[in-house]
Amino acid sequence: MTEIQALARPTSARRDTAVLVEGITKRFGKTQALAGVDLAISRGTICGVLGPNGAGKTTAVRILTTLLRPDGGRAEVDGYDVVAEAEQVRFRIGLAGQNAALDEKLTGRDNLRMFGRLYHLSYRTAAQRADELLARFDLIEAADRVVQTYSGGMRRRLDLAASLVIAPAVLFLDEPTTGLDPRSRNAVWASIRDLVADGTTVLLTTQYLDEADQLADHIAVIDTGRVIAAGTAAELKSQVGGDRIDLVARYAADLSLAAETLSRLTGSPARSRAEIRQVSAPTTQSGLLTTVVRELDRAGIEIEDIALRRPTLDDVFLHLTGHTAA
Repeated sequence: MTEIQALARPTSARRDTAVLVEGITKRFGKTQALAGVDLAISRGTICGVLGPNGAGKTTAVRILTTLLRPDGGRAEVDGYDVVAEAEQVRFRIGLAGQNAALDEKLTGRDNLRMFGRLYHLSYRTAAQRADELLARFDLIEAADRVVQTYSGGMRRRLDLAASLVIAPAVLFLDEPTTGLDPRSRNAVWASIRDLVADGTTVLLTTQYLDEADQLADHIAVIDTGRVIAAGTAAELKSQVGGDRIDLVARYAADLSLAAETLSRLTGSPARSRAEIRQVSAPTTQSGLLTTVVRELDRAGIEIEDIALRRPTLDDVFLHLTGHTAA
């Protein structure tokens, strides 16, 4: 195991950086979970970390929240080394993991009061903080109900509230909206935006590319334990190129010829997704759509849908990794 060296107190150049990761590695047996991750997150921003299951997102969060020791590299959170100054880090962070860390037999109010007491707040201060958070996350009406009666969205909001009992400088959210319906997801998104407006820095891991697109100021794409790309959503999308032509063939047998036709007309390689009978290719020619439709008809290819659209983060992920994030 590589020796982990403690970092000195951050220099003035690092005062605006809430999270700094340099060459972090982690192995579980023969599996290399992290293979040298580098990341810097500015204060008061949201960093979205994208990647499929097994990419290393949760391992990185567990290291940054002092739940795991890295094998190599180093990391700071709010200016403190996550290994040498772990206790200081814990007093400055909040964590909402994939599974809500709540006592199902307690009420929502009692859960928040319990977290406050665990953080050594006085009973009065813990009760006051609980009431503030219940109001903030629109849980006042359910405050005195036991958590086992809560919906999935209510549990996620309560878990998010629990992670904020001490008003952390940095909040880690590990796939916070997994399994939620669209309305509940939007409620959680609104809560996250409010937190950042108040000065909290957020690291958000997600498999939902639209979530990162909606929330993140900066995005890091992780695959096979490495950051393979980073930037704003617009910067990442620019790597794919301009507009894209997407078509859905009526018959899977026509995919190969459709891809060949689209590649010839756009002058760019076309990608096929057999499971949804879709073919896509980038184009810089705004008037090409009519020509594509005409040529496909001449080739006897029936299409169910065709459209010209801007690239999405899904296109970025497919372009970078060769597979989708889901």
